[in-house]
Amino acid sequence: MRQIDLNNANAAHIETVGDINRQIVLNYVREREPISRAALAKETALQRSTISRIVDGLIAEGLIEEHEGQSSGGRPPTLLRLRAAAAAAIGVDMATTRTIVALSDLAGRVIFREEFATNPRADKTVKLIVASIRRLARKTKQQIEGVGISLPGIVETKTGTALFVPFFKWENWAVAQEVSAAVGLPVIADNDANAAALAELWFGQSAIRGIRDFILVLVEEGLGTGMVLDGEVYHGQNGAAGEAGHMNIGTRAPIECAAGSRECWEAFASERAALARYARLGSGTNSRRLSFLELMNRARIGYEPERTALIETVEFLGVGISNLIKCISPKTVIIAGNITRVWPLISKPLQDAVAENSICTGLDSCRIIPSTLGHQTRLMGTFSLILANKFATLPSNQNAHSKPLRSLAAST
Repeated sequence: MRQIDLNNANAAHIETVGDINRQIVLNYVREREPISRAALAKETALQRSTISRIVDGLIAEGLIEEHEGQSSGGRPPTLLRLRAAAAAAIGVDMATTRTIVALSDLAGRVIFREEFATNPRADKTVKLIVASIRRLARKTKQQIEGVGISLPGIVETKTGTALFVPFFKWENWAVAQEVSAAVGLPVIADNDANAAALAELWFGQSAIRGIRDFILVLVEEGLGTGMVLDGEVYHGQNGAAGEAGHMNIGTRAPIECAAGSRECWEAFASERAALARYARLGSGTNSRRLSFLELMNRARIGYEPERTALIETVEFLGVGISNLIKCISPKTVIIAGNITRVWPLISKPLQDAVAENSICTGLDSCRIIPSTLGHQTRLMGTFSLILANKFATLPSNQNAHSKPLRSLAAST
């Protein structure tokens, strides 16, 4: 049972109950569209008059729309669905090499997108981001709810400040405030793995819906984790939770992590670690510089050095995951990143490594699955930073830079 924080408690008034009912109805439409008003009344146990009032309001706001269903012999039913065609949010997916800026609809589908090289100077990167946001905003006449930004570092979500981005050595960068002041829109910033976990919570497919406790492991050039506990992304003090990529799991890793250590999980189990292992395995053509995608493709069709480098990296990935399971015991661990493209090849060695490092067989019930959002997990995360707030119940003291709340849809 969660303790009530009396320093941050809000009494429930009639208006509050009405707001909660509105959000519940909106989430039912989002999750179970197309759905009729009668079905909504039955599912939510709200009176039909209440449903009609809420639905009429949501239609007026442009959030949902009515359409005619298929007739079974009589009058065709009137069904409700999310009005997904309208632009709703702008996402900024800032990675170490490339930054994607995209415009999405209410369902998180990309309408327009741009991409450019991430500049190692924060001030120049901001200028590129702002220019891109302005261009995308001009492409729609719809109201933009806000801008979501994900970064590969520690982000204090309440203020939107990047406390530390190891790859670039950026510190105390007030990225949300800078972008918001330049474009005139609310901005929410978060760590990329946290945002990806939020995307799985809100937009994930049937394999993840209804799961309220999971860890997402984002495997890329670096390695990060996002933790969802009781249907809410856990940020910890100053947003520093989830930096499991920097937990120590050994010595003499094949590379240094972004912070310069050869003892971190990231240094053993990231894309860069796999490429470093491959480079050490041979000479001549084997030592040719490959991208991680090329390494995976060659491993998939049976090239031995590439396969060996990939599987050894996956085994270290399993070591770290086993440590997370021991600490948190989640129901599911989700793997995200390009590495999921070779899931049939890596699934068994990953599961074996986790089982081998488990303290007892009773802890092996945790499922390990690939991301249900495919290669767009990170970008979907930037949209979810904004859209989750659209669908969640907001307390009276919620501000533009605070974190999205838990999913009502997951608890209804």
